[in-house]
Amino acid sequence: MHRLLELLYPRCCPVCREVLSDKGTLICPECESKLSFLEGPVCLKCGKPVEYEETEYCFDCYKKKHHFEKGFAVFLYDDIMKQAIGDFKYRNKKEFGAFFVSMMTERFGNTIKELQPDALIPIPVHPAKKRYRGYNQAQVLARGVGEALGIPVISDYLIRNRNTMPQKQLNDLERLSNLEKAFIIDERKTKRTEQLKKELQKVILIDDIYTTGSTMEACTRILLANGVKTVYFVSLCTGRGL
Repeated sequence: MHRLLELLYPRCCPVCREVLSDKGTLICPECESKLSFLEGPVCLKCGKPVEYEETEYCFDCYKKKHHFEKGFAVFLYDDIMKQAIGDFKYRNKKEFGAFFVSMMTERFGNTIKELQPDALIPIPVHPAKKRYRGYNQAQVLARGVGEALGIPVISDYLIRNRNTMPQKQLNDLERLSNLEKAFIIDERKTKRTEQLKKELQKVILIDDIYTTGSTMEACTRILLANGVKTVYFVSLCTGRGL
């Protein structure tokens, strides 16, 4: 059945979108060489690239207080990754998640295990968006990383109950205001929710893109207000720091 599926739906490179000639690979070697991996220096708080080694924090982290402990990202969000993530997120290329997960675990698998989180929590999307896309891309990433590292993934604790306008149209203050009350803890399963509030002390949020940090901050605040002590995050991509 697996071989039949490969014949019917051959795996494609997430960058050039051509069928991979080597069935054991997840990306063309030529395309992988074009990817902008974050090698440092990076912001000590959110993981964005900064220009100088002596620069501890990016401009965003200097001017705003983020309540998460620390963040990590694999790639710079450039034109190549913008297209690849756009296909993954909006054009039903769920299979690209296999490559993205492999890069997240290769780069930060040891770091994640050393942090010893109680769970990985994907940034939730509104149910309407999930129905339209067919899946939550952050959940695909979190499940892949969790399975690879043997860490529980909890996708139904932090939920999105408000379908907000696109963040890219807003400034920093408007972004955070736009997200207020957009995320909540699911209180419908009372017994399980109360149990998770006691058990979840350290969590890692998982998302595809980190830009201004408004979404990550909104989710962090909700988790901290409901018993979590420490929040980290790992994103596939991040914007450029200053």
